Amino acid sequence: MPRILLIDDDEQLGPPLAAYFQRFELALTQALRPSEGLALLAQGGFDAAILDVMLPEMDGFELCRTLRKTSDIPVLMLTARGDVMDRVVGLELGADDYLPKPFEPRELVARVQTVLRRRRTAAPAELDPDEWRFEGGLSIAPTRRRVLREGTEVELTGTEFELLLLLAREPGRVFNRDDILNQLRGHEAELYTRAVDIVVSRLRKKLEPLDAIKTLRNAGYALALRRLP
Repeated sequence: MPRILLIDDDEQLGPPLAAYFQRFELALTQALRPSEGLALLAQGGFDAAILDVMLPEMDGFELCRTLRKTSDIPVLMLTARGDVMDRVVGLELGADDYLPKPFEPRELVARVQTVLRRRRTAAPAELDPDEWRFEGGLSIAPTRRRVLREGTEVELTGTEFELLLLLAREPGRVFNRDDILNQLRGHEAELYTRAVDIVVSRLRKKLEPLDAIKTLRNAGYALALRRLP
């Protein structure tokens, strides 16, 4: 059963939410403080984390930044209702998804199930050899979800990896924002354009000094590296 860590200082939130998650075969554990949550995550065994923005000790943004230094675990942020900037900042820091408060428990479960599905879904068999190699020293192992740049492993979040995998399946093909969003996010129209640009920017920076992703104005994005035999 997948284990989810909720880091939220609302003591009344965790128990009923854990009972609800149990109905979907998800085990939810709550930590009330970031330090407690980081200690639990360091022990391993969790499959995703849900971070509230408003926390004692450090806010959810700083917590996400700290977590991303050592882990690529899927992260979902709980943001202020209607605060688009909170969602943008969360994405920039490496969150995989976001949900504004107050939220419906069923939608939170659906979001968690989506990030878990991205993590464990391998590429189709016909596109999933042990390793894809590209010029410039980039290699991608779809099943193992591993990316190497000139022999050095590149740590990517689940969303970043899925974006790279999408582009790498057809190098040179231009994917517009709708193509990418249909694959990665699904909805939240107000952030469509900004969300894609943020994830592309993060991925591009992590792949430097490779000039791996090409931007075509008013068209979309493409992997600019040729696949090697």
